[in-house]
Amino acid sequence: MGLGENGPVASTSGTLRRIPRSIWALGGVSLLMDISSEMIHSLLPVYMVAVLGTSVLMVGLIEGLAEATALIVKVFSGVLSDYLGRRKPLAVLGYGLGALAKPLFALSTSAGFVLTARQMDRVGKGIRGAPRDALVADIAPADLRGACFGLRQALDTVGAFVGPVLAITLMLLWANDFRAVFWVAVLPAVAAVALLALGVKEPDRAPSATRPDLISRVNLGRLGGAYWWVVVLGGVFTLARFSEAFLVLRAQQGGLPLAWAPMVLVAMNVVYAACAYPFGKLADTVCHGKLLAWGMAVLLAADVLLAWSNHWAWVWGGILLWGLHLAMTQGPLATMVADVAPPDLRGTAFGFFNLASGVAMLLASVLAGSLWDVFGAPVSFVAGAAFCLIGLLMMALRRR
Repeated sequence: MGLGENGPVASTSGTLRRIPRSIWALGGVSLLMDISSEMIHSLLPVYMVAVLGTSVLMVGLIEGLAEATALIVKVFSGVLSDYLGRRKPLAVLGYGLGALAKPLFALSTSAGFVLTARQMDRVGKGIRGAPRDALVADIAPADLRGACFGLRQALDTVGAFVGPVLAITLMLLWANDFRAVFWVAVLPAVAAVALLALGVKEPDRAPSATRPDLISRVNLGRLGGAYWWVVVLGGVFTLARFSEAFLVLRAQQGGLPLAWAPMVLVAMNVVYAACAYPFGKLADTVCHGKLLAWGMAVLLAADVLLAWSNHWAWVWGGILLWGLHLAMTQGPLATMVADVAPPDLRGTAFGFFNLASGVAMLLASVLAGSLWDVFGAPVSFVAGAAFCLIGLLMMALRRR
């Protein structure tokens, strides 16, 4: 196939030009906030263990609670955005709260303080998450929905590796001064809030004769069996993929210096960012189930490598495959939720999808931390591989 006027390059360029400006702006907001968040989060596990003296189980508990809080809050913010008929004000509130939480990390002196800052940060993420995803679905043309979700995720993930690169650079320049790096992370968070407020236009929605109930049995029934299957599948995917903090700790076991700890998330997110848009676009044309099954198989391979040895070759191979798995699954899962949910209940749909994923994230991270402390790191990744096999079995039975 040629690469000329009618080839894939021209096709991709044409698709990108058709994506609305507000989608690009939302991607820029995600990019800036992720730079801020990952400057902190890429250092946080090492900071807690090496500086504050916390256990790996406590790291898992804090990470699990934080991510679960974010995903559970998304239920209520998503439902509220449906009820109000507006998405953007809740997104601004959520990003604003996340920006306000960033200075608390620089002030933290104990695991309890870190937990408070992490919870506040993730509450902000929870408030903005479902309304933002529903806003993408509202703005995106129906035939470009997968590409729009993939583009936003790709820009988000660019921030997720730029942040750790900045963290590494500043750690080397400032002799491992964690707190100074945390203070710098405040700046892109503030810029993200400003871009959202000024650069994103929410589309007008047709007035409804009746305002939807906040949560009702009728609305939950309207979501349908196909939607609830996606919710269950997303929960199993999250059980198989616990917090990336464990990737950082596994690499440190292999001798990675403190200042270079963020390189783990850099490597993972380079792959994620490079592949998120292509796989999101692919989700517009191929069977979602097959794409998700291949993504789960890639995560299974990553867990096997990470369990096998803490030698750098095995660990970095597992980290790169982890990023590829995220690119293959996160955009298509969001597209599936948007496709099967009624337009007036998209906020609710993304909210309950994230509720299931939040509970699974809490269970997965606590389980991984417990297994790590008692039996060692390899057993944590073996458990992740077992959940991958369960997910593949579920999809095979569903297909039959």
